[in-house]
Amino acid sequence: MRIVIAGTGSAVGKTTIATGIMKALSEEYKIQPYKVGPDYIDPSYHTLATGNNSRNLDSFFMSDDQIRNSFERGIKLSKADFGIIEGVRGLYEGISPIGDVGNTASIAKALDAPIILIINARSLVKSAAAIVIGFKALDPNIKIDGVILNQVKNKKHYLKTKEAVETLAKTSVIGGIQRDESISVEQRHLGLVPAVERESLLNYIHKWGEIIKENLDLDALVSIMKNTGEIPEGRENNWIQENNNKVKIGIPMDEVFNFYYIENIEALKANNADIVYFSPLKDNNIPDVDALYIGGGYPEIFAKELENNESMRKSILKFHHDDNPIYGECGGLMYLMRSINGKKMCGIFNYDVQMTKKVQGLSYVIAKANKSNIITKKGEIFRGHEFHYSEVFLNGNKPEFAFEILRGKGITDSMDGLMKKNTIATYIHTHTAACPNFAPNLIQSALK
Repeated sequence: MRIVIAGTGSAVGKTTIATGIMKALSEEYKIQPYKVGPDYIDPSYHTLATGNNSRNLDSFFMSDDQIRNSFERGIKLSKADFGIIEGVRGLYEGISPIGDVGNTASIAKALDAPIILIINARSLVKSAAAIVIGFKALDPNIKIDGVILNQVKNKKHYLKTKEAVETLAKTSVIGGIQRDESISVEQRHLGLVPAVERESLLNYIHKWGEIIKENLDLDALVSIMKNTGEIPEGRENNWIQENNNKVKIGIPMDEVFNFYYIENIEALKANNADIVYFSPLKDNNIPDVDALYIGGGYPEIFAKELENNESMRKSILKFHHDDNPIYGECGGLMYLMRSINGKKMCGIFNYDVQMTKKVQGLSYVIAKANKSNIITKKGEIFRGHEFHYSEVFLNGNKPEFAFEILRGKGITDSMDGLMKKNTIATYIHTHTAACPNFAPNLIQSALK
């Protein structure tokens, strides 16, 4: 009922092939997609391909018991026949050169899931077998049950490489994909363009599915998934559930703001929150809600449109002045500042944000709350991640920060979480599994 699509590195075509497999199999089966690691963009492709919300599995955020709980919960909610997990980077790449935390292998082991290994076979034949042998030998607890050869030159190249891998590495090759630049999609500084922006991406995804059907043995993939045994024992919830009073949480969801972990939203719902979606791009005002949760996205791309929607910006500023809780995360932080690249934003914090050519923060994060705030209590330690190409210019002022960064960078000087009244703005992307009090604390702040 499960399989992991992993790669030997970061340039092997994992997302294209994994999404294509999901699309192809969705014509006959219900597929629940997953993505290893902290990622919002690849899951948006999975969701378009399958019709089911893709979910993240991450061993930095989650214990093994939480990983198993998240996987099974996703299968149950979508009533899926199979769970397909796209890996991150190379199979063994994590935060440590020798450990497993944060890598794809840790997810496969927590779920006892077989792996299909994608190899960039350009200019390789016998060496492809050596790669498979090495990946199998490094960790005997990993089960590599099949290989996909990507970037093969032609049928002759594919058949020679297939023979090498199956004969020397004793591993089945279930297909090969020839080089085709026409199936690549536009890239942006944070990775692939989010699928929510481009309806035309459905055409790409359809093409990926057709290529997979033509070049891979889908029956072999299904057989591998059907032959997986029971998931190991041990389950742990991904959030704390303790609120009984109804609140309404406003969440922007549009072309600008769409970076949310679905389990964060589910944790809010489990704590009796009604979610009200709105668009800072298209709506005139925020809805009638008790708190705002403004996630990440690309406000810099839409800075002119956000600036032009003055009524929305003023309604958020008034919401702040009325002491209502606002949680802004990365792109949400940027929107709450005075400006982005000179374009006016909400102005809750009188600081300017500038985009930079080089990445400013790219790391898993461990943070400690030095002050109680709307999502954490003083002394709490939680985990998250940061990935941004922007910088907040503090203009010599001494802002109030909520978090000390124990691992990662933060806004400045290992500090993060700008505080003002009941608003907090941070570069940290949180996940409820790694910040279990996120939902109940935000809702309690709304109730007050």
